[in-house]
Amino acid sequence: MSRNSEPVVILLAEDDPDDRLLTMRALDKSRLANDLYCVEDGEELMDYLHRRGEYAPPAKAPRPGLILLDLNMPRKDGREALQEIKSDASLKRIPVIVLTTSQAEQDVVNSYDLGVNAFVTKPVTFEDLSTAVTVLGNFWFEIVKLPPQEA
Repeated sequence: MSRNSEPVVILLAEDDPDDRLLTMRALDKSRLANDLYCVEDGEELMDYLHRRGEYAPPAKAPRPGLILLDLNMPRKDGREALQEIKSDASLKRIPVIVLTTSQAEQDVVNSYDLGVNAFVTKPVTFEDLSTAVTVLGNFWFEIVKLPPQEA
């Protein structure tokens, strides 16, 4: 949710089907009433954001208010997608949270240099992931004022 009670669309960019499922379950468990859309790689992420191909109909690709981004994806990885998002005037205000297994300090530094809003290393257990998602949800949808969503 968001403070103004309008659900914020969350876009999850994650190539691993198990991680997608666990993240979806964690979001459900945290009782966030947000619509969740998923893409499997950076190319699909950019198609979604630019409403290209199968994502051309606006109903198929509502503008996200928050992107959860894995760094290690095929075709176009999260680093490349993040750079493209943050350098595009029509997309750069969408908050992006890197949610990845990487603990490499260079990935943290590079992600912030590219404009990421937060960097979170995926917890190992489902319970810890649920806790992290709940905390993220509370922060991003109850405390932070997000920019208005554009069409």
